[in-house]
Amino acid sequence: MKYSEYAGLRWGKLNDNDKKFLLKNAICRGGMTGSPLTQGEGMVEFAETLAVLGAVYDGNIVIDDEAELYNPCIGNDGRPLTEEDLEKMLDEYKATSENENLMNEYEYYMKNRPHVVILGAGASCATIPNGDKYGKKISAMSGFIEKLGLTDILSKISIHTSSDNLEDIYMEIDERSQEEEECRKVKEELEKIIWEYMSSYELPDNPTIYDFLVLSLTEKDLIVTFNWDPLLVQAICRMQRYTSNIPQVAFLHGNVAVGFCEDDNIMGNVGELCRCGKSLKPMKLLFPVKKKNYSSDIAIRKSWKTLNNALEKAYMITIFGYSAPKSDIEAVSMMKKAWGTVSDRNLEEIEIIDIRKEDDVIESWNQFIHTHHYSYHTSFFDSTLARCPRRTCEATFDRLMNCIWLDGSKGFKESMSFLDIEKYICNLIEEEKNAKGKNIVLSNPYY
Repeated sequence: MKYSEYAGLRWGKLNDNDKKFLLKNAICRGGMTGSPLTQGEGMVEFAETLAVLGAVYDGNIVIDDEAELYNPCIGNDGRPLTEEDLEKMLDEYKATSENENLMNEYEYYMKNRPHVVILGAGASCATIPNGDKYGKKISAMSGFIEKLGLTDILSKISIHTSSDNLEDIYMEIDERSQEEEECRKVKEELEKIIWEYMSSYELPDNPTIYDFLVLSLTEKDLIVTFNWDPLLVQAICRMQRYTSNIPQVAFLHGNVAVGFCEDDNIMGNVGELCRCGKSLKPMKLLFPVKKKNYSSDIAIRKSWKTLNNALEKAYMITIFGYSAPKSDIEAVSMMKKAWGTVSDRNLEEIEIIDIRKEDDVIESWNQFIHTHHYSYHTSFFDSTLARCPRRTCEATFDRLMNCIWLDGSKGFKESMSFLDIEKYICNLIEEEKNAKGKNIVLSNPYY
């Protein structure tokens, strides 16, 4: 049945399958404000052509059996409108030149919203799968202790956890360091060695995923990372030789390659001179503790503010190699607050790049996903970032809103050299320069 065909029926007369169908994408809105409710009585909307009085209690929509479903869309002749009527009206709306301008403005607005990319340890692992320039590999937190050769340091104290995950071990040491002097010394030694170890990484001479990532986005977009390693910073530095139109970047847990001047509120590479003449001091690293203080450090607080501002306006989010570990519960909560409720994000898209099973990944991020508005990939080169570089929001809007089929064979390829990359993006960059400040929609060459 179509939604409008349910009008006039009482809720209690519907079978279970019909109820499940209707409730799947239902929203309960307040009668006065029209905003989605999390608790209390309001109007349950199933579609434009079907609604009923109801309420939300404990996160569940509740409807009385005697409540009658009705069609709130009434035409000029007083007759309820059907889905076909609404589609016809939309076509007529699009046909007028005045409304065509409105549609163009809307398209420009949507395509110029930010694409936010969130990086975890898995992204750095994928960037140097065979090791860095000198063959040194990077790893996720599990097995990190052994790979850094930190066993001897930890042998100075008795570790209670049986986990080999750095986060679990560090959290235990941090808690005990408040009262145990030996734990405090081990903690300080761990932090020093981790800083030195992370600082020694260097990108290989050939293109890496981070190089492709930086060039896949533009200045309206944002890359945020939880990683301490300098690989993303190095990629940004060497990609600036192709264009200055690159994404913003923020470091949510600090970074060994990033410096900051508190006096002038300027961030850059460690050791660079600020305009005040002083060298940029190393950014603080946030280590994996249960309760992180994201506001204690100015540079980290600034990074989180940048992320929150971008998330509120974002059209797309890509989560790359970030598993939202238990030590980051507060971080995920902060991101969710900025993103808002999924019912208010029914046009936005979530893209996830992860080698874990899809069901596990989606379970981790379902509080950000509106119904089916997500894609899952195990490789960066299957993502929108690689397939539609520098036009990710343009291509996504055309695919979903303009119903244009995209050509998945285009975009960045893993085998590309830096010369290949430069040739591929040169026309895109030239178009961006010519369009700057003119409020025109950039082309989408991916169909």
